[in-house]
Amino acid sequence: MSGATAAGSSDARVSLGAFVSGVRIVARRELGAYFDSAIAYVYTIGFVVLANSVFMQEFFLTGTADMTSYFQRMPLLLAIFLPAVTMRLWAEERKQRTIELLLTLPIVPLQAVCGKFVAALLLYALFLAGSLPIVVMLAVLGSPDLGLIAAGYVGLIALGSLLLALGLFLSALSADQIVAFVATAFCAFALVLLGNERVVAVLDGLAPKLAAGTLLAESISVGPPYETFVAGSVELSALVFFGAFTAVFLWLCAHALQHKRA
Repeated sequence: MSGATAAGSSDARVSLGAFVSGVRIVARRELGAYFDSAIAYVYTIGFVVLANSVFMQEFFLTGTADMTSYFQRMPLLLAIFLPAVTMRLWAEERKQRTIELLLTLPIVPLQAVCGKFVAALLLYALFLAGSLPIVVMLAVLGSPDLGLIAAGYVGLIALGSLLLALGLFLSALSADQIVAFVATAFCAFALVLLGNERVVAVLDGLAPKLAAGTLLAESISVGPPYETFVAGSVELSALVFFGAFTAVFLWLCAHALQHKRA
């Protein structure tokens, strides 16, 4: 108990400047690990090729200068790729026994969590940057609604942030990368599919009085708030939804590490 109290007091004494500095150090360390091991290159190329190929196939069939179909298909793709990005962040540290070294550095667990989150978010931004040629192509070939496209990208950033924070938390609970990946992918698919109309109808049909499908879709599914971005509307309620869940998962991750540190 005294160790936890001391750690908590240390957390409280960290200044904003020192906090940001610690986050930057951890983020730089993680980005270096991504690129040194070629993970960043493999994941980015795989994601960009798959996502862009799916869009281009539909584009040649419809011929419309619109990215709505791209944004609509991204949640399921992210539910596979982002768990692969986060699965190693803490599980690998525990496997190589470097987590003890990291937690003995003069940083608080929340700094380590935020640093790893920033690194994963920057890698994810690289994923999204690979789709920018699509925007250029549509602008050259037609007159796309750039506001609609921008809202879609805001939605992707919000959704990606939530899934990365979820992956960080589950990776912190596991000592095995595969377990962390499967757990995160399962939860990510659940969050995405619970907002699907067919899934909602099935769950409501199983218990009509409870309307469990509708309740889950309206309370925890990322589908409804994400769809507002795809429709071209950046609503405060959707931003709060994604921001709140992201913050909760990051806090839970830091709390789990604080418990291990104590």
